[in-house]
Amino acid sequence: MNRRLDLLAPPDAHPEARSAAPAANTSATIPATHDPESRLADDHHDSLRLWLRLFTCTLLIEKRIRTQLRERFATTLPRFDLMAQLERHPDGLRMGELSQRLMVTGGNVTGLVDQLVAEGLVTRTPTARDRRALMVKLTARGKEAFDAMADEHERWIEAIFGGLAPSERGRLQELLGGLKRSLTGPTTERTTEPT
Repeated sequence: MNRRLDLLAPPDAHPEARSAAPAANTSATIPATHDPESRLADDHHDSLRLWLRLFTCTLLIEKRIRTQLRERFATTLPRFDLMAQLERHPDGLRMGELSQRLMVTGGNVTGLVDQLVAEGLVTRTPTARDRRALMVKLTARGKEAFDAMADEHERWIEAIFGGLAPSERGRLQELLGGLKRSLTGPTTERTTEPT
């Protein structure tokens, strides 16, 4: 049976909404009414069940990280992600590169960079080749702040996956790697003819 499943997440689960405002509920659980898996029926396909399990786990992990960043460092996940990109590129990145790497609009990057510049965590200067292009770099203070966040972030991630045995983590990594390859490889439409 081909049933439509409404996958629209509640407003607070939308990535842009989540980055804009802190969640009121700081627990790492999703209320049953907002749990994507609660939308499944007995006759839904296994692939849909798997997708919703992955989606739910992603939401739970992201919510926990967002909460811990906010409570421990008074910052947001988008700011952390932007600083992580800059930490990996000590010579800096152009605004357009940041937008591509973070998969967000230029306007979102501009807003984040404006905040971080105002706090002395990054600099934004015209590039030597094109004065219209702006290069963004972490300041020494920004690098120090990011390093402190990254150390704790790593511990949080280790704790999140700590309930899995090393062999289970390895197998999950391998399985998800296969899924990622199938999604990023050449697209081949698989269609089935009705019988």
